[in-house]
Amino acid sequence: MRKVSLETKILGLVLSLSLFLILLLTTTFSYMEGRQIAKDKGQLALELSKTISFMPTVTEAFETDDPAGIIQPIAEKIRRETGAEFIVVGNAEGIRYSHPLASEIGKRMEGGDNSRAIREGEYYVSEAAGSLGLSIRGKSPVFNEEGKIIGIVSVGFLVDDVRAQIFKDLSKEMIVSLVAIMISIIGSYMLARSIRKDTLGLEPFEIANLYKEKNAVLQSVKEGILAIDQNGLITSMNQPAKKLLDIKESVRHLNVDGLFPSKYLFEVLKSGEPQVDKEISWEDKSVIVNCTPIFDSEGVSGVVASFRDRTEIEEMVNTLSEVKMHSEDLRAQTHEFTNKLYVLSGLIQLGEYDEAIDMIQSETSELHSLNRVVFEQIKDTKVQALLLGKIGKASEKKIIFEIDAQSYLEKLPDHIKLSQLTLILGNIIDNALEAVSSMEKPLVKFFATDIGNDMVFEVSDNGKGIPEDAIAHIFDRGFTSKNSGSPSGYGLSNADHVVKELGGIIEVQSEDGYTIFTVYLPKEQRGGKEC
Repeated sequence: MRKVSLETKILGLVLSLSLFLILLLTTTFSYMEGRQIAKDKGQLALELSKTISFMPTVTEAFETDDPAGIIQPIAEKIRRETGAEFIVVGNAEGIRYSHPLASEIGKRMEGGDNSRAIREGEYYVSEAAGSLGLSIRGKSPVFNEEGKIIGIVSVGFLVDDVRAQIFKDLSKEMIVSLVAIMISIIGSYMLARSIRKDTLGLEPFEIANLYKEKNAVLQSVKEGILAIDQNGLITSMNQPAKKLLDIKESVRHLNVDGLFPSKYLFEVLKSGEPQVDKEISWEDKSVIVNCTPIFDSEGVSGVVASFRDRTEIEEMVNTLSEVKMHSEDLRAQTHEFTNKLYVLSGLIQLGEYDEAIDMIQSETSELHSLNRVVFEQIKDTKVQALLLGKIGKASEKKIIFEIDAQSYLEKLPDHIKLSQLTLILGNIIDNALEAVSSMEKPLVKFFATDIGNDMVFEVSDNGKGIPEDAIAHIFDRGFTSKNSGSPSGYGLSNADHVVKELGGIIEVQSEDGYTIFTVYLPKEQRGGKEC
């Protein structure tokens, strides 16, 4: 299938739009002008009929023996001078005293639109068909000195004449429209030529194919690739490079200096010599960089750099270590549970059934107590799911996780989402579990209630506590008391941000190694989004 050229597309598009807009504007203007002309003609007819109805000569003629002999010459003179199609004066019975055709005088007026003027004394504009055809008419009653209606004046303009005037004006507008179309054609042709020159004679689909091929090559490479020009501005960057450098937004035409340690790139720009397998540190990553210069007729015009993340293997080793740690925890739990089963089996074989029952009840009473509170007093499934997960996590870490027996919570309002709840309670409970992990008798307590206008969640632990000078900064982004090399200090900051979005607050108390986090969330959405 033959591709349509850019020049043809632009000409077709501009011409189509121009024709559409010109046709739309011309039609709208013609319609509005036609209505205005008809309105003006009707108003003129009404004013003329009023003027004639107030003329003393006309009103006095109604009292004479030959009203037509007086009124006809006056009406015809005014008609010729004003350009009206007809001026008809009639008595209260609608018998004509004047008409452009003398033979019509003495006959009854036609159109059937005289009653409002003759019976009710109204002044109005109407449209009706008479002896001369369809016309726009101005109707005025004639009053005598006593205020009695004695006749009617009807001044009219033929609708055909009004339309002829509209078409006459429309022909002038069509000339302007044709000139506008010609200008549009010339302008679109010049625009197409200019664009074609800028694209080196390539059609858009050819440029698109080249771009797709280049992008496919860049994205198919596993290594990160970055290209800059001689000014240090980024010209292209593939997705692996963005992922490696933790860049999410577009960086095209931005200076590489603010995004990445660019020492080796500028050395290559200056010397024209490639740099191979150079190691640099970027945030928490160790990156291997290779830089190759790009040459043109004037020398070095840019640099292409490729990146490899040295930390990927280290992260894989760390992941394997974590898996091994979890396996050991599970193995320890399995071993402990197996020992309990052996003891239980021994008691049953020895006939010590009461002791066996006591052991089973002792092992299950705590779980039953937790489940009763979770399923009977905590009615919201999102909170239930979160607590069950944290109970399992605490059990794996040999941490006592208590849910206050006085806890009670109805279903949460719809505006509180699971993701928000996870960010708030999940981070606070995880911090509590981590805080007590090194204690001899680790204990984390949870309490929830929805009495009043707020929902209250309280998480406490018997860890080492929070220093007084650190409490003021505990919700600052990036603040952490941990010494681990991994990024931290974001959990509580995110929780605080979400709480403020929901219009709530978080309070922290830490005394004698006992830390309490209390979250207040309003039941009604207050739009308290943090600025």
